[in-house]
Amino acid sequence: MGGTTEARRLAERLADRADLAVTLSLAGRTMTPAPQPVPVRLGGFGGSQGLADHIAATRIDVLVDATHPYAATISANAARAAALAKVPLVALRRPAWVAVPGDRWTEVADTAGAVAALGRVPRHVFLALGRQEIAPFAAAPQHRYLVRSVDPVTPPLDVPHAVYVVARGPFADIDERSLLTRHRIDIIVAKNSGGSATYGKIAAARALGLAVVMLRRPALPQVAAVETVDDAVAAIGHAFAPAAARGV
Repeated sequence: MGGTTEARRLAERLADRADLAVTLSLAGRTMTPAPQPVPVRLGGFGGSQGLADHIAATRIDVLVDATHPYAATISANAARAAALAKVPLVALRRPAWVAVPGDRWTEVADTAGAVAALGRVPRHVFLALGRQEIAPFAAAPQHRYLVRSVDPVTPPLDVPHAVYVVARGPFADIDERSLLTRHRIDIIVAKNSGGSATYGKIAAARALGLAVVMLRRPALPQVAAVETVDDAVAAIGHAFAPAAARGV
């Protein structure tokens, strides 16, 4: 279960394995998903029971949750489905970013909190969120928004001043600094996605002395988890090892 850089890299590592048949599942929220090195399944499963039924019907031996850190519902369904289907689950979870000296972060629980954190005084705001998550900012039409997303935002945000950029990461620090300067951005709204692909805007904000409103990560199921693709490969191998080797 993917949609992340780590999922694609893991698929690349496993694609040529003659002993494995790998399928990458994508939620289908992106209209133009990036090319993948293994067969892809698009769309949901109908909740945890639907996923468990799919696991049984397709004789899946190991389920890997390599979804986005904010895909809490999908991760919860994966944990329940693995338990129902009685298959091993490996969660590949990238570490969160940690504020360092020079960062000016305000952490909030959700997008409503982010809207409130922007305040009433008009500002130039960079919304580095998914296109399906920006609607609450229509409640603060006094700001000027720069919205970046993988797919076009339709319908556009219901505010008088918004500029849209369609782009897919990774984004280099120097390019992010140029973007923020060109649009006179003074505050960024972002998720704590972790990883390097979208960290450029955080580094650029630090260099320019800009504030960042950071959405906290949601709670995820307590399951066996690893942080790197190498560890995920090892965990998958461990799941296929004979029971005695696994200590069962």
